[in-house]
Amino acid sequence: MVIIDSTLEKIMQLDFNSREMLLEILQKRQIEARRNKMAKTAKQTLKEYHSGKIQPQTVNEVLEKLNTL
Repeated sequence: MVIIDSTLEKIMQLDFNSREMLLEILQKRQIEARRNKMAKTAKQTLKEYHSGKIQPQTVNEVLEKLNTL
């Protein structure tokens, strides 16, 4: 937490436009990181599917499992 606090203090010393630019950069990087994580998960799932580790399911089967969580 100390690192985050000190980083935020430094960021707040920037002018308004620089903070806006930093915010936009961080948002775009988070979006890209999320996309990369989703792509990695999708590739792993396809690999497991093709190797027979997972089987296709109907929508009702998936919903039933989700309702038990």
